Amino acid sequence: MKPVKVGIAGLGTVGSGTVNVLQRNAQEIARRIGRPIEIAHIGARRPNPACNIDGIRVSADVFELARDPELDILVELIGGTTTARELVLTAIEHGKHIVTANKALIAEHGNAIFRAAHERGVDVAFEASVAGGIPILKALGEGLAANHIKWVAGIINGTGNFILTEMRDKGRDFAEVLKEAQALGYAEADPTFDVEGIDAAHKLTILASIAFGIPLQFSKVYTEGISRITAEDIKAADYFGYCIKHLGIAKDTGNGVELRVHPTLIPKEVLLASVNGVMNAVMIDGDAVGPTLFYGAGAGAEPTASAVVADVIELGRALTVDHDERVPYLGFHADAMSEMPVLGIDEVECSFYIRLHVQDRTGVLADITRILSDKGISIEAMYQKDVDDNEPVPVVLMTHRIRESAMREALEQIAALEAVLDDIMRIRVETLDA
Repeated sequence: MKPVKVGIAGLGTVGSGTVNVLQRNAQEIARRIGRPIEIAHIGARRPNPACNIDGIRVSADVFELARDPELDILVELIGGTTTARELVLTAIEHGKHIVTANKALIAEHGNAIFRAAHERGVDVAFEASVAGGIPILKALGEGLAANHIKWVAGIINGTGNFILTEMRDKGRDFAEVLKEAQALGYAEADPTFDVEGIDAAHKLTILASIAFGIPLQFSKVYTEGISRITAEDIKAADYFGYCIKHLGIAKDTGNGVELRVHPTLIPKEVLLASVNGVMNAVMIDGDAVGPTLFYGAGAGAEPTASAVVADVIELGRALTVDHDERVPYLGFHADAMSEMPVLGIDEVECSFYIRLHVQDRTGVLADITRILSDKGISIEAMYQKDVDDNEPVPVVLMTHRIRESAMREALEQIAALEAVLDDIMRIRVETLDA
């Protein structure tokens, strides 16, 4: 039977892993798809010793793959959003199905790419773009398709999770652990995308679109990083029965969708609190199934290749199926997407953890509690650490649920008090009740 001919653009970590998985499991993959898959063309500037590409046509110009009339599927693994976008659109124009692991490409340009693919009658698959080897997009778009999804919350960046785990378990500070993460290859030389939440925001954009049937809207994700988290915050969270995780959260409030990435206090007994190191996990609450948890490796050559090859298999099976009868790109048909708005961060309601340092003098706490009370903010718990005379006094508060705008206004007034000595740390709290 005629093989499915695949071109792989990019031979880095994931590209070499994809070659290895396709070659090693060729017989089993052929049994699953009903015909063999052949790597017919690779686009790479140089070979990668991590995989064997003997006998495979190799081009330094990846656009040769997009124009290759023999290829059925182009696998885009070059990364970025400029050349990759042009490559994918060119391949679609030439009638090729697309598989990609590029979360930034899908989050920022997916709407246009899907339109082009629909017009040309080809498919775009991107399971590997979120949470590496965890089959979360297929589970959300197909396995949980009977459910109204209430919320999605996930640890979807392994670098940030590694840093927070090391800070909690070993009492280390952020800068020290970041250096180790870079030395281990978990973080880039410029770690901004990981530690400031941009990588997680790309992934959350995709998760939310599939969960709620809304267009991809990366620009509307509220994003906050972990670089201001201190050992003091981690100890205080533990004192109150919480741990700090860098979460991506998408919620259907009934009035709109919340899309936010930020450090979050979650109770220790919540399953996500036990996800440590570079591992990823996504928790989904559906009205019929209740809470579900998906856990696994969020990055790496073969975990990500697992998802890439699964998409190749799915598209290989679909080659004989009419385009309109295939699963829609985002799980909902394009003409049935919701216009539900994405809410601004000021409209979010949650509890808060507040940490500040104040002068050791009479009346400071009274001023702080008065400001909170004036804004309708009630305190659930508080502690004040004893210090030597004339030293700054650390004060930690846990509040009940309140609208973000009220908390922001209160903190602006508190920060203006003469007795408040430095920037106030505010971390949102989620119990992830299901």
